Amino acid sequence: MSGEGAGDAPAPEPVAGLSDPGTSPLDDATWAAAARAAVARLDATLATSFKADCDIDRLLKARTAGVDTQVVAAWRRCVDTDEGLALFAVGGYGRGELFPQSDIDLLVLAEPSAQVAHADALARFIALLWDAGLQAGHAVRSAMQCTEAAADLTVMTALLESRPLVAEDAATVALQDAVSPSLVWPARDFFAAKREELRLRHARYGDTADNLEPNLKEGPGGLRDVHTLRWMALRILGTGDMDSLVAIGLMGADEVATIRRERQALSRLRWGLHLVAGKREERLRFDYQKLLAARLGHEDSAGNLGVEQMMQGFYRSAALVLRIGDRLLQRFEEQLEGEAEPEPIDDLFELRRGYLAARDPVWPRTPDAMLALFAVWAQRTDVRGLHSRTARALAETLPMLPSYEEAAPALRHRFMQLLRGPNPVGTLSRMARLGLLGRWIPAFSNVSGRMQFDLFHVYTVDQHTLAVLKNLASFASGQADERFVLAHEVWPRLHKPELLLLAGLFHDIAKGRGGDHSELGAVDARAFCETMGLSEGATALVEWLVRQHLLMSLTAQKQDIADPDVIHRFATVVADRERLDHLYLLTCADIAGTSPKLWNAWKDRLLADLYTATRLALRRGLENPVAAAERSAETRAGAKAMLGAFGVRDEEVDALFARMPDVGFQRGRPDQLAWQAASLRGVATGETRVRARPVSAHAGALEVFVHSPDRDGLFAAIVATLDRCGLAIQQARVLDGPHGTIFDSFEVVPADPRTTPSAEDIERRLAMALAGSLEAIRPARRAQPRHLRHFRIVPQVGFYTLDASGQPRTMLSLVCNDRPGLLADVACALRDQGLRVHDARIATFGERAEDVFQITDERDLPLDDPAQQALREALLACLDGESR
Repeated sequence: MSGEGAGDAPAPEPVAGLSDPGTSPLDDATWAAAARAAVARLDATLATSFKADCDIDRLLKARTAGVDTQVVAAWRRCVDTDEGLALFAVGGYGRGELFPQSDIDLLVLAEPSAQVAHADALARFIALLWDAGLQAGHAVRSAMQCTEAAADLTVMTALLESRPLVAEDAATVALQDAVSPSLVWPARDFFAAKREELRLRHARYGDTADNLEPNLKEGPGGLRDVHTLRWMALRILGTGDMDSLVAIGLMGADEVATIRRERQALSRLRWGLHLVAGKREERLRFDYQKLLAARLGHEDSAGNLGVEQMMQGFYRSAALVLRIGDRLLQRFEEQLEGEAEPEPIDDLFELRRGYLAARDPVWPRTPDAMLALFAVWAQRTDVRGLHSRTARALAETLPMLPSYEEAAPALRHRFMQLLRGPNPVGTLSRMARLGLLGRWIPAFSNVSGRMQFDLFHVYTVDQHTLAVLKNLASFASGQADERFVLAHEVWPRLHKPELLLLAGLFHDIAKGRGGDHSELGAVDARAFCETMGLSEGATALVEWLVRQHLLMSLTAQKQDIADPDVIHRFATVVADRERLDHLYLLTCADIAGTSPKLWNAWKDRLLADLYTATRLALRRGLENPVAAAERSAETRAGAKAMLGAFGVRDEEVDALFARMPDVGFQRGRPDQLAWQAASLRGVATGETRVRARPVSAHAGALEVFVHSPDRDGLFAAIVATLDRCGLAIQQARVLDGPHGTIFDSFEVVPADPRTTPSAEDIERRLAMALAGSLEAIRPARRAQPRHLRHFRIVPQVGFYTLDASGQPRTMLSLVCNDRPGLLADVACALRDQGLRVHDARIATFGERAEDVFQITDERDLPLDDPAQQALREALLACLDGESR
């Protein structure tokens, strides 16, 4: 498993006075201090060698040898060499892989009588190591006790890596015999247990290496996966040397070279991580990513930060480890179980133990044969995966596959058949995982493993793209999904679903090039579609979707879609219902595929409302925009019909509507206005009424309605109370009603899905809070989450004037770091400035908050320049203290 490379690592440094424990002039404390200093000097020298790009295997070997020197010296200082005790290094230390902050695992092999006789000497030995700064874990066992302890899989694994430090040959043989397959863990049982252990470990990390803060050791595709393959080989074949597996035909030389190269790349990352963390840290946290990237020599370039380059290297290494690991697991299984009788599928392919395999021993002979494999795979639901020999043959002949630009028309036709055939998304995912998609579309290869250093995009670009395609596939299933209220209804209207899949495939393909990725991606999409022979209409649709794939999301989240003018402008860009259907589905899939936490009930309803309103506008005709009065009349009629259906007489409905603001009927939905009107029944003038209701079927999402006599600071008090209830506000609409009342509505979701307050609890707590002094209600004090500290955004505060239905107002835009309680703090700052909030739109993109407020002064007038400057200073002071 070792590799060769340039650069020399230093030899271990002995400590004076260690050669003869009987004549050593040093007491234990002095010896330990000297040993600690020697290890520190070695580590400092190794750190310098690491910076000089010394071969990582030489560094690991040098540190192991240096620690061996001190461990053996401590042993000889404490234990007589002829007393029947043997010392072994086990685990990672036994394997010879000691990183800067690795601990050391030791086994003392001794019969029970010797254990008792030398208990004090062994205790002194371990204490001496700890005093020397060597974090030693140890076990003292006889051979029989080793056999018993090895029933535990973790112990067995550690003992597989045993390496004698101070031991006679007889002791080494005794230890090997104690854990032989005849006594404990036969090869078949060990393989099955280790494979299950690997599966469970991967599941703990979401079965993906593409995490924002990956674990270099334990995560999927990490060093532990390489170790697991080695342990399996040791137990099944008696060797952990990968070169030996080539000799017996279990691995190819190319596979061994790849696994060695990626292990070294991962080891170098782990070594550097230990250096920058200054402690035993295996998780590549945001705290260390930029520091490590700089230490490894990665520099920022246009559109590609150094940290992003480093992380892309990790993700690609992990992907290759996983790919080769899958093949080797199959081969170990066949080694243990024997070859199964093949089950023919057709003239070209067969199943071997459930794995899809090519029948031709020299497959693939042509690129068409490669794509034919995926066509057969898509038609079979009983395939466990790709057979290891076929997977290796595919990898070795991958350069045979041309890019789509260089491919023959027949091959392009074959690819389009895959998109139009069964399970096209599964096919694209398999092609991506096996490296074919990057060969076919070179631009996709450029974004494979590419991360973006922020909290908004939690996946690499290629994995995000595949997640978007998977969401689109769920829309095609025909089964309703409560997360997406309209998607399953819209999908059947698509005439050529493969066009939407192409838009999903290309929508982020230009990330990292610099410039607008939507524009650059649209150029790529058009080139692809034209080359593949799609019609001009189909090509134009895909190109437009890629160029405008952010349009619907930004319109819904940043503009007031209850405003007919906003709907008209959006509908004008969309232009027809075919584009609208495709864009709606792509937007839902894109947002939901960006982060598991990003999609929620508010976004679902927001996009559904925008889709419905735009579809109506297109049906009416863009030359006939909806006037505010017409919108108000339609909403009144709809709300009145709903109330009438529940037995509310027309006279009472009219009386209730008279108590509500006219602008609400221009901006609200009929069901919302009917619910608010019903909430006013029995409410006397000057009385406060709070109501909350769930939003559709989404767990925890609520709409909160507050009707109350108007008071300065009311908005800030409501926001602070909702924040204290553990709710994150997605949207706030603050309307002034007749007779000095307010009609405030809030769309909220739980800040922590594990603690979701009920609608009744929200109503009770808000009503109690508003019955007291508003000034006494302040935001909760919270520490800033760790991960937000590494993404610093310079706050941006902007103002402009908007004429909202004949009422001039100041629009405040705020861009800054998101954090718990941000909106509550901003609301209090507005209250302290004596300002009134009339509308608020809250948009969060990972660590970035982009909020917009409609505000006026106490006279309901826009803010003049001095007031704007005062507010800007107050907000910046508020944000400057965000660490709180």
